[in-house]
Amino acid sequence: MAVRDQDPLLRRVAAQLLSRFPGVFSAETVERHVIESHRALATTARVREHLLVLTEKLAQERLVALAQSQGAIAKPVLEVLFVCTRNAGRSQLAAAFMTRHAAERVHVRTAGTRPAAEIEAAVRKVIEELGLAVSEEFPKPLTDEVVQAADVVVSMGCGDACPIHPGRRYLEWNLPDTHGRTTAEVRDIAVLVDLMVRDLLDELVQRPAPASTAGGSPRL
Repeated sequence: MAVRDQDPLLRRVAAQLLSRFPGVFSAETVERHVIESHRALATTARVREHLLVLTEKLAQERLVALAQSQGAIAKPVLEVLFVCTRNAGRSQLAAAFMTRHAAERVHVRTAGTRPAAEIEAAVRKVIEELGLAVSEEFPKPLTDEVVQAADVVVSMGCGDACPIHPGRRYLEWNLPDTHGRTTAEVRDIAVLVDLMVRDLLDELVQRPAPASTAGGSPRL
């Protein structure tokens, strides 16, 4: 079913997104992604007035990933995709840590095989305590486009739910689930996530050498 047969607000979203990808996608492709994104988010949405904004964000992310995988849009840095079941805990923690430590040397996406309605309260609290960015993040469904655009796919308890594409590196991180945990327990899990993110980042990019002092000794 085309967007023209749907809510006029969805038609407006599709038109706006089409203008952001001139010569890249047809109107039909953009419309399909808008409808699919809206349907996926509507199944878990609790606050309906935010649904349209989230639909636009999700559809745009999927279209960017699709364009990258097709070579229509360049990937200036490596793409890392963190996947967990609900996309409300471990994957959000990992993305927040990677975004901070990578300092734009890596681009991060997240997704869930059965996404929740919102990021878990304890996880959001811990992320905010650590001064990490999460304000615009929300649980998103795992789609083929973001997997194809990724250079590294990190799964956390998703089993074989993540599609496999040649040329990607797949990792499985055995981390405790944050769902139903107390804030104190999530803090402990966050420590583990941070360590694993730092190790992965060290493998992916070269960190700059420490600056030397006037005397020639490294600054500690």
